[in-house]
Amino acid sequence: MNRVGRVERTTKETAVTVEIDLDGTGKVDVSTGVGFFDHMLDQLGRHGLFDLAVKTEGDLHIDTHHTIEDTALALGAAFKQALGDKRGIVRFADASVPLDESLAQVTVDLSGRPYLVHREPEGMAPMIGSYDTTMTRHILESFVAQAQVALHVHVPYGRNAHHIVECQFKALARALRYASERDPRQTGIPSTKGAL
Repeated sequence: MNRVGRVERTTKETAVTVEIDLDGTGKVDVSTGVGFFDHMLDQLGRHGLFDLAVKTEGDLHIDTHHTIEDTALALGAAFKQALGDKRGIVRFADASVPLDESLAQVTVDLSGRPYLVHREPEGMAPMIGSYDTTMTRHILESFVAQAQVALHVHVPYGRNAHHIVECQFKALARALRYASERDPRQTGIPSTKGAL
């Protein structure tokens, strides 16, 4: 069974196409016009072993907010679509990923209920290139809202803004990969409710 999601989202502010294959090899082709965000999406695909294609054209003459937000919404929707009925998946997973002085700890439940807990060090540099570092939480909020997953992200320490953000995406990739993998012993829906 193919576990592929494809979402097109078009507004007056953006035009987004996202395609994700949960059983890929980490092949990534992304273009949003926001260099650092492209770098983070690349981390997500490569470390999650998801084949990920993202094409976003947004109103970058205003700022990067709409472009990043709408891409994250479409990514969450595509991920949910690719999961299907979630039969046979592991469901829960966590991953800890260091990047030099920074550490990210991510725990996920593919529960069908959106919830985000996000903690990262205060006082980070406000910008990485054209990327507003306050957008990291908003990306996760947008993804969670559409993917309908419970996500806890904690960065207990770190100094460099690039490292703090990047280790979050790497840990997210690993946690999503492990949670969405098929469990050979799980033949049904991994819930006492019988649905996720």
